[in-house]
Amino acid sequence: MKLLVQIPCLNEQGTIADVIATIPRKIPGCSNVHVLVIDDGSTDRTVQTAIKAGADVVLSSRGNKGLAKSFALGLEFSLAECYDVMVNTDGDNQYFQEKIPLLVEPITSGLADVVIGDRETGTLKHFSFGKRIFQRIGSRVLGLAAGLKVGDGASGFRAYSRYAMSKLFIATKFSYAMEVLIQAGHKGLRVTHVATGAKYVGRPSRLFRSSRHHVALSAQAILRSYLLHKPVRIFGLLSLLLGIGGLIPFVRYLILIFSGTDGDHIQSLILGMTLLIGALLSASLGIVAELSKYGRDLTEAALSADRIAGKGLANILEAEGYVIAHDSRKK
Repeated sequence: MKLLVQIPCLNEQGTIADVIATIPRKIPGCSNVHVLVIDDGSTDRTVQTAIKAGADVVLSSRGNKGLAKSFALGLEFSLAECYDVMVNTDGDNQYFQEKIPLLVEPITSGLADVVIGDRETGTLKHFSFGKRIFQRIGSRVLGLAAGLKVGDGASGFRAYSRYAMSKLFIATKFSYAMEVLIQAGHKGLRVTHVATGAKYVGRPSRLFRSSRHHVALSAQAILRSYLLHKPVRIFGLLSLLLGIGGLIPFVRYLILIFSGTDGDHIQSLILGMTLLIGALLSASLGIVAELSKYGRDLTEAALSADRIAGKGLANILEAEGYVIAHDSRKK
C-alpha cells in the first residue's frame, strides 16, 4: 500500500522540520511513505524549511484558504495520486508522529476505514479542567449526531482508507474534523480510535479566539452537518413541536367556549393558527431538504466513483488556486 502523510501548515517555520523528522518512513503494510506539506499562504519560511527537512511534495496556496480547504485538497491529492492510505497530522507538532503506524494498522488490516488518534484529553495535564469538560461534552454530542462512539472528536491526527477518502466531501470553512465524522457515520464508514496522546503547544490556536469561541463554532459545524445529512429529523421535530404548540390554543379556545366564559377569545385562534402555519412550513422545508439531500447523495456517489479512478492533479490544483512548490518523488 502507498501511504501519504499530509501536513496542513500556516506559518509553522519553527516546528515543521521536527514534524517531518519524526514521521516514520518504513511502516508495516506500506510499500511507500511520502510526506505532503500543504502551505496555506505562509508569510514565513515554512515552505523552504519543509523542503529542506525532507518533504516529498509541497503545495503552496496563493492566499490563505483555511484548514478545512487544506485538508480537502489533501484528500483530492491522495485520490488523484493513487494513495491507498492518508494520514493527517498538524504542523504545530502537537501529535506524536512516531505513532502513525498505530493509526495505519487497522486500515491495512482491513478493520477500519477511518482511525482517530485519541489524545486522551482527560489525562493531559496541559488541558484545563474546563477544556477537558468541553472536550468530553463536545465529543458526546458529536457522537450522537454522527451515530458513532466518539472519544476525541476534535483530534486532527487521523488515518483514512482510499474508500473513505472517496466518500468525504468537505463543505465547512471552520474545521473539517467534526464534519468528517458526521459524514462517516451517516455513510456507514467504519470508524475506530487508538490512544496516541498529545504534546503541549504554547502558541494560541489560529482557528478560534477562546474556548467559548471554539464551542460556538463547533456547535454551528455539528448542526450544519447534521442538517445536511438528516434534514427530516430536524424539520420534522420542529414541525411536531409547532404543531403541538398550535393545538394548545385551539383546545383552550374550545374549553373557554363550552364553559361559557365571556369574550370571543380571538387571540387563541390567531396564536394557534400562526403556530400551525409554522408547522406546515417546517414540514414543507423538511420535504424539500430531503429531496435536495437525495440529489446530493446521487451526485456524491457518481463523484466517488470518479475519485476512486483518479483524475488529473493539475486540474485540481488550478481549480483550487495551489501550485506545486516542490516534488521530489520522481527524482
